[in-house]
Order: sequence, then C-alpha cells, then structure tokens
Amino acid sequence: MSKLVQFQLDFDQDLDFYLNKTYPGFEDYRIYSEALDARNANRGKKPIYNYTIELVYPGEEFKTFKEEFKKLGEFNQKPIIIGAGPAGLFCALRLVEYGIPSILIERGDRAHNRMKHIAKFWRYGEFDEENNVCYGEGGAGLFSDGKLISRIKSPYVEYVMNRLVDFGAPPETAYTSNPHLGSNKIRALINKITDYLMANGCEIIYNTRVDKLVYASDNNSVQGVILSNGKQLESNNVVLATGHSAKEVYFHLKENKVAMKAKDFAVGVRVEHSRQHIDYLQYGKFAACDLGAARYKLTYHNKNNDKGTYSFCMCPGGYVLSSGTEADGIVVNGMSNYARNSRWSNSALVVTVRAGEDYPIDDVLAGHYFQREIEKKAFLASKECATGREIPTQTLTDFLDNSVKSDLPKTSCPSGIFKYDLRKILPEFIQQGLYEGLQNFDKKMPGFVSNDSILMAPETRTSAPVTILRNRVTFESDSHKGLYPCGEGAGYAGGITSAAVDGVKVAMAMIRKEKP
Repeated sequence: MSKLVQFQLDFDQDLDFYLNKTYPGFEDYRIYSEALDARNANRGKKPIYNYTIELVYPGEEFKTFKEEFKKLGEFNQKPIIIGAGPAGLFCALRLVEYGIPSILIERGDRAHNRMKHIAKFWRYGEFDEENNVCYGEGGAGLFSDGKLISRIKSPYVEYVMNRLVDFGAPPETAYTSNPHLGSNKIRALINKITDYLMANGCEIIYNTRVDKLVYASDNNSVQGVILSNGKQLESNNVVLATGHSAKEVYFHLKENKVAMKAKDFAVGVRVEHSRQHIDYLQYGKFAACDLGAARYKLTYHNKNNDKGTYSFCMCPGGYVLSSGTEADGIVVNGMSNYARNSRWSNSALVVTVRAGEDYPIDDVLAGHYFQREIEKKAFLASKECATGREIPTQTLTDFLDNSVKSDLPKTSCPSGIFKYDLRKILPEFIQQGLYEGLQNFDKKMPGFVSNDSILMAPETRTSAPVTILRNRVTFESDSHKGLYPCGEGAGYAGGITSAAVDGVKVAMAMIRKEKP
C-alpha cells in the first residue's frame, strides 16, 4: 500500500535529496500537491513549497482509479444533448461508458475550424455569431486559464480528471490538487473526446442551432427539439447544456414558462499588468528565481452596502480576449496557455450584482438585459473611437483620478485597445465598487495601481444571469419532465471541472430513470 507524506521545503531545496534522506528505501514517488507559499517573499522571506507526496516501496503500487461500466444498451429514444462544452461532452461520455449513445448538437464548428473564425475576428473584426470564444466545440472552456480547480465535493471529480488523462492530459492531472492545463492543451483534448464519442455510436451535429424545444400538448414535458435547419428530432430526454451566453435559449424557455429564477452575478473589468511587475510585487527579490508566473487573490468588502469587489479568474502569464457573442456587443475575458509564459498577467476585477437590488426581477431575464446594456455601450464606444473590435481601456491611475490623459502601454489583447473613460460604460455602483476595491488592493499589494497597468471593459459574463430550476433528485426541470438543465448556463456550475461533473450527474440521473 502506498504512503502519503506531507512536508515543507525551501523553494531551492532539492526534492529528491530530501526524500532519499528522509524516507530511505522507497522505490518511486509522485507529487500530489506542490503549493508555493510566497507570502512575504516581497519582504525578503524565503518562499517555501508545501508538498503532499505519494511514496511506494518495493512490492507496492500507486493508488489507481478504476471504474467498471456495465453495458446497459440504448434508451428507447436517444437522449439529445444541446451544447458541446464540458457539461455536454462529459454527459455524452458518461452515457457512452454504459453503452448508451446520444445525439450531441453544437451550434458552432469543430475546435480547429472554430479557431479560424476567432482569429479572423480578433485580427480583422469579422465576427461570426456561431463560432466565437463562447460558441463551438469545447464551449467557453476552450478559451480560459484551463484551471481544473473546483470547490465542489463529488465522487465524479476523480472520474473527470482520469478521463482527461486518458485523452491526453498530463498524467499528474489525475492526482495533483488544482491541476492546470491551459487553453492550448484543452483544445487538443476536446478533439479526442469528440472523436471517441463518434467512434462509440454518438451522433454529433455541428454548425446547427437548436431553435425550439418540442413540448407535450399539456406543456408539462419535453418531447424533442427543432433545429435551425428545420429538422425535428424526438426524445424524452433533452439535456440543456448551452452555456451562460446562449440568450436565445433563455428567451425560448421564458416564452414557454420553463421554471427559472433571476440570480446574482458579478460585473466589472479585466485588469492587466506586465507579468514582470506582478512577479516582483509577489516575489520581491526572488522574482528572478524559477517560481513560475505569480498569482494573486484580492477581495474587498464594503460593510455599509454589503457589496464585494474581488479578483476572479486570474490568468498569470496570460492574455485578455474579446469574447462577445453578439456583433453589437463587447465582452472581455482572460486565458492562459499551459506554460503561462506571456509577458502579461491579468485578472477580472468584479463587483457583486444582486438580483432584486441592482436590477429588477419583475422580468426573469432582467439580469441578461443588464449585461447587454453594458456590452452595447462598450461596442458603441469602440465604433465611435476605433473600428468596433478594439476594447475600451483606461490606465488604473486615470480611472482613480477620473481622467483619460495617460497613454496606454502595450497589451496582450489581440483585438487591440483604445483609450476611453470606462465610467461611461459601467453603472455607477460598479464604478464605485471598483474605485474602493482598487484603493484597498493597492494597500494590500503596494504598487498594484500604476500608470503602466490598465483596465479593459466590460467583464460581464462571470456566470449565468438565471438559474433554470431543477429537481435535486431527478435533475429534471421543475416545470417540464424530460428536460435536464445542466452546467454553467443553467446555474449549476462555475468552471470546467464543475460543469463536467454536472454533466456526469445528469447522465446518471437519466440512466436511473431509463435503466432502473
């Protein structure tokens, strides 16, 4: 039986030397966790690594994950899965493990073709409403930091991680805490997953949108879908894994009285510094050592109005991307590749937006309208001052001074940037939350606010503006049998891992219903 050990080492200590000296006779090891603690490194304290190591001695083996699947055979009607992001793909994958093929419908193209459309948009402003940073094979997770961090506690997390390794992720993904793949490695994995699904009986329909659900005459259940090409497909199991940006889906669900409720989310900006600057702020004199791109997590809470301002989806050594889904709207997001080796580091800085307080809830989609109004303002500003594809940008010092006088530094953003007063785009309470938060962050990380650092706006798609209500046991819609709201767009996930796990949960719920 293998042995788990935990210890600390100075960042420049040799791990092999320590293990051989402290645990003589072991045959092999693997790293479960290697967490850098660089607190106070900027004040001269030596960084340390907190290790969790699995050791095996002669005759022992590493712990392995093994799951047996009984082939149950097809459902009477193939389940239909709408959306080929992490939730939809892992829902289809889990069904296939049990010998159950499905029909997977994706409005965009395969990942490699999708990349071509996105490159045209970033370079020339040629926007494709069906192939962009949010739509297409792999979903929005294809353009992210590729962090597989999840706070959820589920037995399916291990399954997801091991299957990612099966499809080409680094082996340590299966056993390390907080693994990071990066956008470039995720793209390669996604192609292999969809190839595997098709080889095992799944039908994947690309470049086709689901325009409507087909409802029973009593409007209490779902019986299929109608596609953008006019074709109708029948199924008594329809999985809605469309992501948080598929606005047409929300409109259709509202029109047909599918149970939903407005929810809180967050809106703000994307802040970008040079990676060298952030590394120095966090590591101090140790920035020249091989510690990797520095990360940070910053929070501020205003007790008077009970609002939070916080960093979100920090991308060390990453890029800022234009990631809108409408031709007349601008949205920003961040991503990193596996090496995290760009010259910049970025993070969202967002302010809490509360349903019923910051926007009305007399209309369940009021949160969506709130987001869209901001995105349209950003686009109109870009059309007025640039070509419509560039991102409105302001230096941190100018934002705090309420001025637009400083020249902008170089940026990682492939769409380009232009100088603009972001207060003209953002609601007043968001402006105030950012103003207070930035002042607080500069006290926590002196030097965080500088004239060489910039804010790009708006960051509006932090999460879905609604929750599509579902039963906690059956995972079916509260209002319509046979409809399975799933993943981030339904309000049940917040990242690649949790979305994939939710897809697995929905697959298991369908299996329990159809193959009891």
